[in-house]
Amino acid sequence: MQQHHLEVKRTARYYTLGSLGEATKQVWFVLHGYGQLAQFFIKKFEAIAQDNTFVVAPEALSRFYLEGVSGRVGATWMTKEERPQEINDYVFYLNQLYDSVLKGHDNSQFQINILGFSQGNATALRWLNDGHIRCDRFVIWAGFFGNGVADVIDPNKLSSIPTTLVYGTQDEFLTKIDLNQYVADIQSAIPHLKVITFDGKHTVDKNALLQIV
Repeated sequence: MQQHHLEVKRTARYYTLGSLGEATKQVWFVLHGYGQLAQFFIKKFEAIAQDNTFVVAPEALSRFYLEGVSGRVGATWMTKEERPQEINDYVFYLNQLYDSVLKGHDNSQFQINILGFSQGNATALRWLNDGHIRCDRFVIWAGFFGNGVADVIDPNKLSSIPTTLVYGTQDEFLTKIDLNQYVADIQSAIPHLKVITFDGKHTVDKNALLQIV
């Protein structure tokens, strides 16, 4: 038996809030977590989608039923199967999205922010590590890196980028581990890391988001 790979055309879906124009001062690319869909995830950012802020929420390429073989659907950026190929596919997709969305606009006129939530963090950091995009600020929201941050990005590429870690003190995933060690591990790779916490679970909290913005 021999394994083969074939590159094929895919149609990706993404959602936006606001409009990108001369008044735009902030652009946010926000990457959802495991089992989520962009159309619902982007609603978490309605509070910041003002006249000068444009939000882009790409959706992962792989979708699945969350329970059984029907009902609610979620998406995932990757699994352990065909890991290198899936990473290459979503980085290529996100680069195309970035170029398409910003085409024809003077990027020097606005700040580009990248936010990853949960599984979206590893995806967003690998995307940044690829070197194709500009990022003026990075937000790690409830991200966990089992093999360390260096497993998904060269930490030196974050050295000049303001980076914030955000998590809820009642996060049902993070409370299973030592939170102090969790923060220390990320800070060891990103010494200039700013940390913001909120009293809540595994979600994008509106007040914490406004505090960052």
